[in-house]
Amino acid sequence: MIPYWRLSGYYFFYFAFIGAFSPYFSLYLQAIGRNAGQIAVLMSLMSVMRMLAPTLWGWLADRVGVRTPIVRLSALLSVMGFSGFLVSDAYGAQFVSMALLAFFWSAALPLVETLTFSHLAGQAGRYGNIRVWGSVGFIVAVLGLGYLLDDLPIRALLWISMATLGGILLCALTIPEACSQAPHEAHVPLREVLQRPEVRALLAACFFMSAAHGALYVFYSVHLVEHGYSKSVVGWMWTLGVVAEILVFMGMPRLVKVYSLRGILVFSFVAAVLRFALIGWGAESLAVLLFAQLLHGATFGAYHAAAVAAVNAWFGTRHQARGQALYGSVSFGAGGMIGGLISGYTWEWIGPAWTYSAGSLFALAGLVVLMTGWRVRSSAA
Repeated sequence: MIPYWRLSGYYFFYFAFIGAFSPYFSLYLQAIGRNAGQIAVLMSLMSVMRMLAPTLWGWLADRVGVRTPIVRLSALLSVMGFSGFLVSDAYGAQFVSMALLAFFWSAALPLVETLTFSHLAGQAGRYGNIRVWGSVGFIVAVLGLGYLLDDLPIRALLWISMATLGGILLCALTIPEACSQAPHEAHVPLREVLQRPEVRALLAACFFMSAAHGALYVFYSVHLVEHGYSKSVVGWMWTLGVVAEILVFMGMPRLVKVYSLRGILVFSFVAAVLRFALIGWGAESLAVLLFAQLLHGATFGAYHAAAVAAVNAWFGTRHQARGQALYGSVSFGAGGMIGGLISGYTWEWIGPAWTYSAGSLFALAGLVVLMTGWRVRSSAA
């Protein structure tokens, strides 16, 4: 039996937190007097810890053979870390709180991804039907807060974010463990998996894709507000992107029957090159921004689903937790950190348009790496 609703509930609250935190926390930091560099540093701590924590916890999970205790512990410690924002607005205190939150919060998702695929046991095409609830949670949070923050003080964001972390903790307590070992699977050392050119190409390309999204996740809401859009419009723009993502997740079982994972990824990178150029240079036009947000279905939805499926196929059951953790660390961790930090220092130096153009260049670099390093003959192609 697949624990569909328990896994779906976890994804719902996990991404509801992202929907509350990622689009609006930079606005909160700006409201309490943080400059662009400080905002970039604080927000990039999420990426720094996603580079370190998942690998550590993934190694531990593969070593001890269980995942749910780590998922539950990380949820509890995430709540404790975030509570520091309710205590102090000092930059040093916020730095510590963000570091603690990010270290424990980022540890869980790769393990939950592994648990999900273990429960699916050969029905990987159904992953999108579970993961889509994360997108629904994101929409509920980002759209609801867009309207609420037009009337409520920005500090209300802290309490709403804390509530979503509480939801993560409650769901983590209900997720059952799953068998992680295939009894007849031949043992392939992790080093051999990592030596495969398609594996290295995918991981490098994922680094560039996350770097390309750096300015989006740190400054997109600020970018829209500075161009005269209301916070409710900001919420709708984020929602539109995630609606496109949902449609892609729901259609992935059909897409993977028609197109290869490599083909889906190549299209996603091409879409990213276009998307960030449009956001940077077309912010005065609502129509251009709407089209750019629809491309989120490709630049995140199709990209993430295809990348996770490739990692699942290549790393096998013995290295699943470490494989998903490595994917998260290299992409959302290292790539997100570099993209976020660079955007923080270019935002006021060369301006938003050129900052988003740098995102397009990152996506182009990822496209080149992917196409040259992952040849069509590969088994997951």
